[in-house]
Amino acid sequence: DFAWMNSSLFYKQYTAHASFFDNSALAARGLASTAELALLEPWRAHLPAAVFDAPMAGLGTAYTDLRQRLRAAQQLLKSAGWEVRDGVLTESATGPSLRFTITLDQPDWQRLVEPYMDNLHKLGIQASMKVVDDSVYERLLRTYDFDMVIAVFPQSQSPGNEQRGYWHSEAADEEGSNNLIGIKHPAVDALVDAIVTATTRPDLVTAVHALDRVLWHEYYVVPHWYIAQHRVTYWNVFTSPQVLPLYYEPLQQVLYWWRDPDKTRALAAARAAQQPLGR
Repeated sequence: DFAWMNSSLFYKQYTAHASFFDNSALAARGLASTAELALLEPWRAHLPAAVFDAPMAGLGTAYTDLRQRLRAAQQLLKSAGWEVRDGVLTESATGPSLRFTITLDQPDWQRLVEPYMDNLHKLGIQASMKVVDDSVYERLLRTYDFDMVIAVFPQSQSPGNEQRGYWHSEAADEEGSNNLIGIKHPAVDALVDAIVTATTRPDLVTAVHALDRVLWHEYYVVPHWYIAQHRVTYWNVFTSPQVLPLYYEPLQQVLYWWRDPDKTRALAAARAAQQPLGR
């Protein structure tokens, strides 16, 4: 329930993900372009129809509140053969129940995972949580010995060979790889290869957009959120260039700051008068 979390826990600072490459030109938007379709069409039989027919959008955005999303989830589970029996979601009268453990390495995540588990329990899903220390967590990740974890897949503005480690089937069984999801999908492999072998920027962006659509509509993850700003506190005596890079780390920016004499005098005067300094 991102809307609740963003309002109650995040001071409405975050935006729900709608792409694996959000907050950049690499994020797929709307319906697939003609160039993207040229890469996707050979794999149509292996892909969900939504890759071709549905615009990219945040999950659950078609439903206005949590109850609607829970009802939609219940219908999806029922259509897949799952039913609630004695409060537990089971595959059939004698089949297995749907249960899994969310493994964490930071207690801070508990406040986010607990309401998620509460909503899963409403559907009869038996989700639990455990917190382990960093060394244990690293070993579990390296050997893929987990049901669900919280993961980040950082991206650059020029994706390349590292995409093989994230999504390619060659990395799925390789101990310690970044393919934590365990993806083995021929279309994903082909699109990753298209990214790595792209010779022009337009070809690269097209291949990333196509890959983004496949990853998104295969529903490998429960998407989280991002923030498009850096939060930095500093003395108001510095000036920076008016034109800044599109993407940068906040500490990189201070390399190009300089102390502004006018701001320095204004700050000194405000402090002497014990008055707040205007913007």
